[in-house]
Amino acid sequence: MASLKISVGDTIPKGDFGTIPFTEELADQSACGIPTTLSTDSWKGKKVVLFSVPGAFTPTCHVNHLPPYLAKYNEFKAKNVDVIAVIAANDPFVMSGWGRVEGLTDKIITLSDPNAAWSGSLGLSIDLSGRGFGVRTARYAMIIDDLVIKYVEVEPGLGVTVSGADAVLAKL
Repeated sequence: MASLKISVGDTIPKGDFGTIPFTEELADQSACGIPTTLSTDSWKGKKVVLFSVPGAFTPTCHVNHLPPYLAKYNEFKAKNVDVIAVIAANDPFVMSGWGRVEGLTDKIITLSDPNAAWSGSLGLSIDLSGRGFGVRTARYAMIIDDLVIKYVEVEPGLGVTVSGADAVLAKL
């Protein structure tokens, strides 16, 4: 992983991400949805929890990282979090499919960061080419308040600690 290029107190750099907003039409898995673009500009005036996984449907991400965020959704809302989003290098269709399998509905937004371009520009990507996965988003979490970074941590190892739901809740 590259060295971190952002820190607490910085304004979040602008990013545009592919996403497929949840609609009831997607609930029965018979439709794929149409990707749209979500910009970090839409987070102005909002408290955002952004967490990153190296890949949708991968063991740690699918079992240990994303589910606690959904399970603790009401706790995040009680701490005035406006937006919870998960980001990965997967395409918007994969991210939307993963969100539907996990039951996210409209509670957690799934964002696509192709080739980890945005994350990489912040020093938050990891090269997993040796495993055949290419460049991915690192496992990290941020709290962003009115576009200012209040918390940013990258996992030091393979598990979920500093980027997990409990760690982030403790920093809100």
